[in-house]
Amino acid sequence: MKMLIIHTAFIGDIVLSTPMIAKIVEKYPGAEIYYLTVPAGVSILKNNPHITKIISYDKKGKDRTLGAFFRLVGELRKENFDKIYCPHRYLRSMLLTLLIGAREKIGYKTAPLSCFFEKKIEYCKDIHEVKRLLTFVEGEDSQKYEIALYPGEPEELVWKTWKREIERQGYSCLVALAPGSRWETKRWPVEYFQEVLDRLSETENIAVLLLGGKEERRLSFQLRKGVWDLRGKTSLLGLAKVLQEVNYVVTNDSSPIHIASSSPKAKIIAIFGPTVKEIGFTPWSDNSVVIELKNLACRPCSIHGTNICPQKHFRCMKELKPELILQEIQEYSEEEA
Repeated sequence: MKMLIIHTAFIGDIVLSTPMIAKIVEKYPGAEIYYLTVPAGVSILKNNPHITKIISYDKKGKDRTLGAFFRLVGELRKENFDKIYCPHRYLRSMLLTLLIGAREKIGYKTAPLSCFFEKKIEYCKDIHEVKRLLTFVEGEDSQKYEIALYPGEPEELVWKTWKREIERQGYSCLVALAPGSRWETKRWPVEYFQEVLDRLSETENIAVLLLGGKEERRLSFQLRKGVWDLRGKTSLLGLAKVLQEVNYVVTNDSSPIHIASSSPKAKIIAIFGPTVKEIGFTPWSDNSVVIELKNLACRPCSIHGTNICPQKHFRCMKELKPELILQEIQEYSEEEA
């Protein structure tokens, strides 16, 4: 069989779809799986052994014109797909699904144009996003399908260089700090991250890795001995490699939560401010904890967060003090001892 997945959302959403790929492979052994996504999605899915072909759709860049849209449709119609899975609930993705065509088109019941789909999936708001995506593939879940990312040789070589230097300086415990987010209110205050960085760097065996893209470079940090500033220095799969190798990840509710969930050993400490666990985007890893201010009436203020606190007080983040994060790391360390 030949399958197409259409998912052109954020990086974290693409990462969360990898368990769905694993379930398709289990349900349909030998199936050809094509995946249509944005350029960042192409980068993070690279090397996945279950994907036959990854198709880049730069919908906000070179492919934003109607001409590019219809050229893509024309190329993919020739593939004669048996199934198209479209978990992205936006009109453009639904139009792509309809125009490309397949014997069976599968999407959420609440999405535009879903009335034309052969199979309509209920969007359950009270379960994890991975579980929502797994409902696209028929059959009971026979196991817990894990998030799987596949750094290649270039990412391995870069990591080995950093690791040698870290070990040469005598550090044995690695803590990654990911202070970024697309949305301002989802960012734990920089001064709180700075305090965590300062306190951890005082411990002689702990190395702190400051992570993020080029946009995170504008966040001002005082760097100290034992701190490696890797912001803007990794590809997406390079970031995955780092997060798969560290002992702890302290991150906002952003894509590093989901990328780190591909790690068999990283302990994820996820900071949730304007968003809540019940939306379904917590770490998929069992080795994780969510830090949040419970019983705050204004939470959640939106699904994705906003750029300005609607209530002007930003209590959901300001009242989560650095000591909460440091305590979690201490507790984990004591469990390992």
